[in-house]
Amino acid sequence: MATSHNQPELTHVDSTHQQGDFRFALVALTSLFFMWGFLTCLNDILIPYLKNMFELNYAQAMLVQFCFFGAYFIVSIPAGSLVGKIGYQKGIITGLVIACVGCLLFYPSASYGSYNMFLFAFFVLASGITILQVSANPYVSVLGTLLKPHHLV
Repeated sequence: MATSHNQPELTHVDSTHQQGDFRFALVALTSLFFMWGFLTCLNDILIPYLKNMFELNYAQAMLVQFCFFGAYFIVSIPAGSLVGKIGYQKGIITGLVIACVGCLLFYPSASYGSYNMFLFAFFVLASGITILQVSANPYVSVLGTLLKPHHLV
């Protein structure tokens, strides 16, 4: 099996053992897809609370969406470069760590009552999710082709 520059090298050791490992990875990634989808949906739920808490006008409240989805625009190309250098699996770990840092930043944001810190936390969280998506989407494609029965390939 030929590998490209961006795909991890996967050797054929024992096909049943290897398929089991890939199935676990595919199930774990599927749960991650739901997790970051849920995090994305939380933006809409948080906006009215932030609007009331900080007495924001509509434009200021929509900065939450702007910061979150702006991270996709800003971070996606550097994330692709990063994943090209470190690989899919390490890219997924990196994305999870950055998303976790973004979630943890909500605690000091709430403690200090700082809207700007909330916006920064949203940006960091979305940056991690962007790296996750840039890593996980092609990795799932690779795993899917490896899990196909060999007579169909």
